[in-house]
Order: sequence, then C-alpha cells, then structure tokens
Amino acid sequence: MSENQSWLGIELRHLAALEAVAREGSFRGAARSLGYVQSAISGQIAALERAVGRRLVERTRGGGRIELTEAGQLVLQHSEAILARLHAAQADVAALASGHAGELRVGITQSIGVRILPPLMRRFTGDWPDVRVRPAEAAADLPLYEAVERGDVDLSFVELPTPPGPFETFELMADPFVLLVARNSPVNGIDDLGATPLIGHTECRGLARVEAQLRARGIEPEFAFRSDVNATIQALVGAGLGAAVLPVLAIDPADELTATREITGIPPRVLAVVRHRDRHHSAAAQAFVETARAVCARLDAKPRLAAV
Repeated sequence: MSENQSWLGIELRHLAALEAVAREGSFRGAARSLGYVQSAISGQIAALERAVGRRLVERTRGGGRIELTEAGQLVLQHSEAILARLHAAQADVAALASGHAGELRVGITQSIGVRILPPLMRRFTGDWPDVRVRPAEAAADLPLYEAVERGDVDLSFVELPTPPGPFETFELMADPFVLLVARNSPVNGIDDLGATPLIGHTECRGLARVEAQLRARGIEPEFAFRSDVNATIQALVGAGLGAAVLPVLAIDPADELTATREITGIPPRVLAVVRHRDRHHSAAAQAFVETARAVCARLDAKPRLAAV
C-alpha cells in the first residue's frame, strides 16, 4: 500500500482517540471519556500509527502520564482542526433543519453584553422577530474564537488581532483604554501608578499590553486584586482600593464614585465580529453583523474625563 493510500485509511475515531489520549494522559482515561473499553483505544491508536507510519504515543510503564511524540503532536494539531470542522458541519445541518425560524448563537464578553448587545437586539429583533438570539458569555475572547471554530456559536464578538484558525472577521470599532481612579484621587496619569496598586482582570489580552507599557516606563505593576467582573473592579476603585486601566466600554459612565483619566501609549482594543469562514451563514446571521456595525458606528466610546 502506498503512503497516500495508508493515510486515506485514517478514520475520525482514530483522531478522536488521539485527542482524548493527549487530553487525559492515559489510554484508560481516554477510553472513559469516549465511552470505549481501553483495548479499543489502544487499537485505534495503533491503527493511526500504522497509517501515519510513525510512532505517535510514548508508552510508559508504571502508570505514568502518556505523552505524544513530536509526530504525535503534529498530527494532533491537524486532528483538532479536522474534528472542529466536523462539529461545524454538524452545527450547519442542525441550523438547516431548524429553517428560517431558528436560533442564532452569539458569543459575548461582559462589556459587549452591557453596552452593545441591548441596543443591537432592539434593532435586530424588529427586523427578524422569528430568529431567537442565544448569547453565550465568556470571561475573555480567546475561548470565544475556539467556540466559533468548534461550531458552538455561529458568531462572536471578539478582539483583534485574530489567532490562527478558520476565521473571518468584521471590524466594529476601537475601544480606547483609560485610567479609572476614585473620584477624588490625586492620580492623574499612568506615570503616577508607581505608588498606586492596580485592580485588573485575570483574563484579558489588553491587560498584557497595559503591563508591558508600565514596565517600559520603569513601573512594575502591583495588583491589589483581580476580578473578571467589570462592576467589581469599578466598585473597588471607587472605594479607594486602587486604580484600574480599562477599555471605555467596560466602565459604567454613570458611576459617581469614579473618574477617568486619559492615557497615551496603549493602543485601543479593536472589537470585531468573527465567524467560521467555511461554514454556511444564514441571511439572519449576515443581518446581525450589519446591525452590529450600525450600532457600533453610533456608540459613544469616548472616555468621560474628569477635570483635574
């Protein structure tokens, strides 16, 4: 059998077995997670290794964690993409079966859910009353990219840049970072943070840029508290626990206990809608993207700056 023919013998269950072994670290764990007996997993991995012509799994004695070989890691990367496409196909068929009066699953983060989704829904549901929008929230945007790739959501609000994957994005708006301080705080800018503790998120791509900018100015950031709830961060800033660097849309502009200061040197986060480039997208999904663009074009993302 030629090399090409042997690769054509690879089955999806072989790839699923490899993914489970990598995730669980053992044949027994992989069998349990997939609902097989252990010998079935061993057989599927052996069949995959024969097709590939390379050892993919390092067998260990004594119950140690199983690791993939370099070839196994390479095959795993492609396996994850193939299985994600399968899940996306399953989602497409389910959407097709539901017809026009179906569901639109949309990934969001907190600030999107508070500042963008409500006005968007008021406009979208007027034009598409038979389409049910089902939001799915995550603490950060990278898990939402993964949900799009798997087909768990049809669209998602995310930040740019886009990680590697089968993604098509539609840019919405720039959301600048500002310094959030207590109303009467003497802190006037980012250079005053050397003696001021910070309050920040645990998962945020923008926070890495903030920390890098501080270190570039010779300031080692000290965090008094971390939370993934924007309202908690703002409340603690208002109580005087510290300052925060947040995008404008993450801040409640009506809060009277906090004020914002303009900062420079930190690029704004760029918000976008992402979808799977290889999936079928309904007219309702396209209309949702266009409505999101229209809403964001009118949204005020300018900081509410207090006089200092």
